Amino acid sequence: MKTQLGLMCGLSAMLAITACSQNEEPAQQASAAAEPAAVAAATCGDISIADMNWSSASLIANIDKVILTEGYGCNAELVPGDTMPTGTSMIEKGEPDIAPELWSNSMKDALDRGVEEGRLRYAGKSLSDGGEEGFWVPQYMVDENPALATIEGILANPQLFPHPENSDVAMFMGCPAGWNCQISTSNLHQALGMEEAGFELVDPGSGAGLSGSIAKAYERQEGWFGYYWAPTAVLGKYKMVKVDFGSGVDLEHFQSCITQLECENPQPTMYPPSPVWTVTTEAFANEVPEAYGYISSRSFPNAQMNELLAWMEDNQADGEFAAYHFLENYEDVWTAWVSDDVASKIKSAL
Repeated sequence: MKTQLGLMCGLSAMLAITACSQNEEPAQQASAAAEPAAVAAATCGDISIADMNWSSASLIANIDKVILTEGYGCNAELVPGDTMPTGTSMIEKGEPDIAPELWSNSMKDALDRGVEEGRLRYAGKSLSDGGEEGFWVPQYMVDENPALATIEGILANPQLFPHPENSDVAMFMGCPAGWNCQISTSNLHQALGMEEAGFELVDPGSGAGLSGSIAKAYERQEGWFGYYWAPTAVLGKYKMVKVDFGSGVDLEHFQSCITQLECENPQPTMYPPSPVWTVTTEAFANEVPEAYGYISSRSFPNAQMNELLAWMEDNQADGEFAAYHFLENYEDVWTAWVSDDVASKIKSAL
């Protein structure tokens, strides 16, 4: 949608990586978010949707394309996207109209300024739980010993987590070298007294090595304890339990120490969730309020997204194929986001 608001001021210099409290909510929220969307007028027109280069975002983008096209009469088009370029383009040029899944911490200051200046709108949380990080153990281990759902239970039972190369110590699987999470896992390894309890921090070598270690443990029903995140296909395939540190979330300490290379006195804290928003241009929200109502109502819990990502991986499905799988098999979910009239149109198109 070509905006009439003259959104041409450059804000790319303002991009900054900052942390965001799980309790913070952007000031601009549409009242339409609380209501299912109504039937759109025939003047919906051209709508551009960022098709991000990771599976969950591509799935949501393709779902939006089908629903906006078939349910609201829009001429919806997918355009290639990525977090920084898409966010910057929306702020500076007013396009694309919709970014279905933006992990806002990566450019929070710029996005917030775009909202304050009337260029953008936070439509709603595309992932209702936010991006989720933590230390995990297999569900089958917790079923056998419920204490393993807590860090106290883990540290008291190092013998249940054999090291692949050293029988004298237990294994804690961390993040690959060079990843941001390598810093936090290392600091929390120290904060939780894991070395003193006999747990050695192991570098998996790569993302594939990290996910492969979970798959291998599951196939053999062996002990595994380490870092992972959601939503992911891995946590959709393999049922894992996030270990409770008993500390709650100390956001200030997490930001100022746990995520920093120079963290002299790390203290236990759970990972705060990362806000994941659907962001639209203000022009789209104002000019097509019915379609915006759908966008602001649409949200996925991580458990559901994990399940969908696992299905995509198992079936080697792209975002478009997975979108039709979702619309055909999760009717009770998506029909809650739209009016009965819109739902009927989409069902007929399917």
